Amino acid sequence: MTVKDKGHNMPTRGTHATHAQARSQAMRTASAREGVTASVDYTKTPVSEIFGQNVFNRNVMRALLPKNVYKALVRCLDHGEPLEPSMADIVANAMKDWAISRGATHFTHWFQPMTGFTAEKHDSFISSGDDGGAILEFSGKLLIQGEPDASSFPSGGIRSTFEARGYTGWDPTSPAFLMESVNGKTLCIPTVFCSYSGHALDKKTPLLRSVEAVGKQALKLVRLLGNKESKRIHCTVGAEQEYFLIDEAFYLARPDLINCGRALFGAKPPKGQEMEDHYWGSIKERVLAFMMDAEAELYKLGVPVKTRHNEVAPAQFEVAPIFESSNVACDHNMLLMEVFRKTAQKHGLRCLFHEKPFSGVNGSGKHNNWSMADEHGNNLLDPGVTPEQNMQFLVVLTAIIRAIHKYGAALRASIAFAGNDHRLGANEAPPAIMSIYLGDKLTEVVHTLVHGKKEGGSAGGKKLQLGVSHLPELPRDESDRNRTSPFAFTGNKFEFRAVGSSQSIAWPNTVLNTIVADSLEYLHNEIEKETQELKDVTKAADKVVRRVLAEHEAILFNGDNYSKEWHAEAARRGLPNLATTVEALPELVTDQVQELFVKYKVLQNDELTSRYTVQLENYCKTVNIESLLTANIAKVMILPAAMEYQLKLAQTITTTKQALGQVMMTEQESLLRQVSQKIGDLYNAVDKLEALIKEGHQEEHGDHGAGDLLDRARFYEQQIITAMTTVRTLADELETVVDDALWPLPKFREMLYIY
Repeated sequence: MTVKDKGHNMPTRGTHATHAQARSQAMRTASAREGVTASVDYTKTPVSEIFGQNVFNRNVMRALLPKNVYKALVRCLDHGEPLEPSMADIVANAMKDWAISRGATHFTHWFQPMTGFTAEKHDSFISSGDDGGAILEFSGKLLIQGEPDASSFPSGGIRSTFEARGYTGWDPTSPAFLMESVNGKTLCIPTVFCSYSGHALDKKTPLLRSVEAVGKQALKLVRLLGNKESKRIHCTVGAEQEYFLIDEAFYLARPDLINCGRALFGAKPPKGQEMEDHYWGSIKERVLAFMMDAEAELYKLGVPVKTRHNEVAPAQFEVAPIFESSNVACDHNMLLMEVFRKTAQKHGLRCLFHEKPFSGVNGSGKHNNWSMADEHGNNLLDPGVTPEQNMQFLVVLTAIIRAIHKYGAALRASIAFAGNDHRLGANEAPPAIMSIYLGDKLTEVVHTLVHGKKEGGSAGGKKLQLGVSHLPELPRDESDRNRTSPFAFTGNKFEFRAVGSSQSIAWPNTVLNTIVADSLEYLHNEIEKETQELKDVTKAADKVVRRVLAEHEAILFNGDNYSKEWHAEAARRGLPNLATTVEALPELVTDQVQELFVKYKVLQNDELTSRYTVQLENYCKTVNIESLLTANIAKVMILPAAMEYQLKLAQTITTTKQALGQVMMTEQESLLRQVSQKIGDLYNAVDKLEALIKEGHQEEHGDHGAGDLLDRARFYEQQIITAMTTVRTLADELETVVDDALWPLPKFREMLYIY
């Protein structure tokens, strides 16, 4: 079938040549780049000197605020006491003087709407003086509350579009900071964001509510168990961040990377990650220069980044911070992604946070390391040397096991979105089945509590003998690690490994905190009841722990979560396998989950439904954008290149036959037929995709409710994505046969290795 048969209008040959030239130029540019010198010379300026220099932290507050105001602010930070409004003016004035002294001209309320990104509106410190001049001022009123236009932020139907008023409110528990740009600095004040009616329109407000809920229930429980020292318990989080780096020239030559963050086309490279040589390998000079530069900016912002290394896939890397309170950890992770994006461009690179930017190699996640601690730093999930005798630890552990078993579907839904569907369960990330890995030692403890006898034995605690006389004996941990588990205990914390690399950690932690709060209260009430009968809280706790563990033991699994056997076993245990976003999201609005969020005052029903709606809308919009790009790139870039090659083959065969007579050219003609067939198939696939896109748009503009939104999401999942996959498969097959000099898109073998 020829182009003429289909009646498509194709770009001119010169237009296609421009695409091919852009790819060649991108390779030359990428290979010629050199590393950029980092902004900080650590031989002259130690990390300790720059750490937190752009943060309005306790040291700054202690120096600038009156003692009584500083102490009141510390009580607010450490004990959750409200700050008197009369003190806000004093704090605001000190904050302004500090910011201006460091070069700031504007301030902004920095908030996190349901877009998944941050938002800001800048206002200058300038006000008009009586003499017509300018004065610089910043009041407590401006610090505490702002009024951005809320009409264009997602609300999930919780408010009408014409209702434009929204409010930002200062969150004193997350320190204000200065964001540097080329020409100055801006004072950023972390805030919550709500509607005129008081509904939460952001990710921070529910997180803060959930932190209070779980802290309240945890404190009540440990008090019952005899802990009288702790006055406040909070959640701690350390979010490991995976990402890709590619040269900016390749990025700019790929419309798919620019518009949706992942490569919609691309054949698997001859060399991927199978040699296992990139993981923890030597970091290239140019990448290390970027890392050091980004770290310097993060140090200034008080973000305690600790670890950097090459990840599994080529061009993939990871950074990990020190643990912080979950609210601050969330803010810092959002800052980290922003700083990485900006710093990468400075180095002629682009930072990709999509969960699966390149098919055929590992994608990226964000391992959410979660625990609870009191104000003295005592970790509630520290098992100690003898966990079987540590009743507080066992009770808290039991509560978490119950929470994940009872509300695992809701936790799965918290990390459900289009990008993560490409990654979960793909032998690089945990599957969509929620389960808990405890390790050998704790599994033995649980088994003994439930069944009354030991099962096997732990190799932990012993020394590793390396067989070389001059090498020291190495202590062995109580358990190995299980990278296939979605929720794994790792010494003194749980690692929620299924969080997507591009998403804010606020929502997964909000759900996790809320479900754990419920189980902590349940354990408290059950132990309290048993204590009244047994007259001994330890015996009561032991009895309740044994019973609850027996009821929820099905969630525990230490084996290979990727295996088919586990999927079958999980089904027998009654554990849900919500493989896709469309399957998972409805779990957020079940009666059980809605009652839970209302009970702990984290989200009212309409607030929770709004998040469900926003996530469904985001799914449909994401797939729609990707489908439009898939059709467009195939038509205006890939098909012209393939047809150029088809023409060259036909001309070569014709010219050769003219020169040599009617000779047999079986192989060449077979190749021409193969290419022509694939071109025809690709045309048909694009036509089908475009027809489905049109059908999806008709559905979108109809008069539909929330149920129809779910139906539309199913349509995109089952119809559009399937059609996109067909287009990609055919295009990737053409990439492997079309003349390399004609192919318009930078290939994986280039993008993943030339940087």
